[in-house]
Amino acid sequence: MSKKTSAKPDKQIYKDTLQELQIELVKLQNHIIKHGDKILIIFEGRDAGGKDGTIKRIIEHLSPREIRVVALGKPSDRDLSTWYFQRYTQHLPAAQEMVLFNRSWYNRAGVERVMGFCSDNEYHEFIETVSHYEQLLVRSGIKLIKYYLDISKSEQKKRLNDRQKNQLKQWKISPIDKEAQKHWHDYSDARNIMFARTHHLSAPWTVVRADDKQAARINLIKDLLFRLDYKGKNEALVLPDANIVFNYEESYLHNGMIAP
Repeated sequence: MSKKTSAKPDKQIYKDTLQELQIELVKLQNHIIKHGDKILIIFEGRDAGGKDGTIKRIIEHLSPREIRVVALGKPSDRDLSTWYFQRYTQHLPAAQEMVLFNRSWYNRAGVERVMGFCSDNEYHEFIETVSHYEQLLVRSGIKLIKYYLDISKSEQKKRLNDRQKNQLKQWKISPIDKEAQKHWHDYSDARNIMFARTHHLSAPWTVVRADDKQAARINLIKDLLFRLDYKGKNEALVLPDANIVFNYEESYLHNGMIAP
């Protein structure tokens, strides 16, 4: 007769760990409100990279009055006639707020560049000025964290196919999805230039290996909590796996840490 094991299945471990981390997020939000902090978190990555699911888990138990998710749609004619950063600037956090950008001004370095939605001059102007813009935000007192959720080509294909079949995910389907696999290498080139030109001391890029959705969510939340100060932090809980979440380095483009 075999012995019974007390080990929890992976799914239960994930749920338990996520709940513990969400309790830590509540502690963090209480600290942000008490001390008037301004937190801005940028989520970038390829289509189907897992941004929506990760953001959903972060905000699930937080007060909606002090946390906002910004996911801007296609720019209007008026938006196109203004300073590029203008429509993002109005959504920046005030004191006591944490704002999560589900895609951001880095659209210009990714989809707009690859799909030809901006001119060469507009692209180069962005690349030249974005780091200065972010430095101004940080100097103004905003704590800025930039995440790039990185997935492999095969995993993206699998997830995009799932969107087509799953009726609950139909809202995620866009014309851009159909071009994602076709332009895979163009997006890789654009990403690599973006990292090289916009990874700076005031706002470095943090890469999250996201083929495993659950591991990516857990470790991104751990990293976020690890980086920010708050009272009563469970230091042992919030230490992320350095093989899943790490600061960008050029060598990672060549050794397999970042998907080619």
